Amino acid sequence: MSRYFIYCRKSSESEDRQVLSLESQLSELRQLATRLNLQVIDIYSESQSAKSPGRPYFNEMLKRISQKEADGIICWKLDRLARNPIDGGQIIWLLQKGIIQHLQTFDRSYYPEDNVLLMSVEFGMANQYILDLSKNVRRGLKFKAEKGWLSALAPLGYLNERSQGKGNARIIKDPERFNLVKKMWQLMLTGQYTPPKIADIANKEWGLKSYHEEPIRRSSIYQIFSNPFYCGWFEYPKGSGNWYKGKHQPMITKEEYEKVQILLGRKAKQRLKKHQFAFTGLIECGECGAMVTAEEKNQIICSKCRHKFSSNGKLSCPYCGTLISKMKKPKFLHYVYYHCTKRVNPECSQKSISEKELETQIDSYLKNIQISEGFKDWAINYLKEENEKEAQMRESIFASQRKAYDACLKKLNNLFELKISPKNADGSLLSDEEYKKHKTELLKGKAGLKSY
Repeated sequence: MSRYFIYCRKSSESEDRQVLSLESQLSELRQLATRLNLQVIDIYSESQSAKSPGRPYFNEMLKRISQKEADGIICWKLDRLARNPIDGGQIIWLLQKGIIQHLQTFDRSYYPEDNVLLMSVEFGMANQYILDLSKNVRRGLKFKAEKGWLSALAPLGYLNERSQGKGNARIIKDPERFNLVKKMWQLMLTGQYTPPKIADIANKEWGLKSYHEEPIRRSSIYQIFSNPFYCGWFEYPKGSGNWYKGKHQPMITKEEYEKVQILLGRKAKQRLKKHQFAFTGLIECGECGAMVTAEEKNQIICSKCRHKFSSNGKLSCPYCGTLISKMKKPKFLHYVYYHCTKRVNPECSQKSISEKELETQIDSYLKNIQISEGFKDWAINYLKEENEKEAQMRESIFASQRKAYDACLKKLNNLFELKISPKNADGSLLSDEEYKKHKTELLKGKAGLKSY
């Protein structure tokens, strides 16, 4: 009597969304084996995509068949065995050579003497389905990126909002963490705090936790301060150099992001190639009528030798060699110059003008304009809104501290219950030393949170 392996496979990816579960496949195939009187000697079941070679259970099954431990395979459909040409070709080859003597699916049988053309077509269709699916997914993700939405897990301070249905997910502010993460950026921008110190403040003073209710780790804080998503930009795909302006609300400006990269003592690996200037597109050259463009220049004043130097890609002062990350209070200078594009008249004689001087000219013009009552009311309302934002920031910190304080009290209560119970979870008594150690740590955390 021939011996068979049952093989079941289900992928978590969209390729297998409509396929029976592993349990359902196994149940149906067992009934099929009983109905056809096929002897099953072993069962293989794995949750893995078949679009690429390298499935461990699949390879082990073929190895055992090659060693004559079994004669055939029972599976739901041929696409359960392979969706790539390498695995599909291996199945066809073993069947042609008679090593696999019989392939039984839910609706048909395959034997060595059969014409392999039909099997090749079925494997080819399964492979083409994966190729088309991959193209469609990439096209959809690219279209979503062009619309300004990142197709990934939102970083700390934001949430993935999926109430609009499939394909319309957005990234919104996390009402619990947004203001706290923004406060971390503000501390970093002062130049007086290191990332580990900021993480320590966020953990101990604010009670900030990750989405998994864990403290902010050292590696996480550096990932946050290196992520341009917080200034409103993201790259898709990673490493492609294609940058998109996100529709999510940024925490910081692009200039603030670049400043933090310098403070971290590293060259900004993720430089944003697009620039936005206040007056470009609004003013024209008074001499030739061409549009006016702008350029920016960043400089640092060394806190040790007081020399001024360009910050582009430099990690230390070119005059005294002091590392920027080691400077106590380096002064950052940012200049913007406007000048005629000279596209109308290449011989235009107008020179560049600094943004400061341009603003002075605009201010002198605006001084002759009287502020209306409506504008005054708007300005007052704006200041009120800013004050409300600051109040929300304080409220967010207080709520986070309160949540962490309540969690600490709960742990203390649980610790006491564990101490007075006859045995703990692993069957051993909780020693006095262990109890004192955990209680001291929790009381220390409680006292720290209560002081704020």
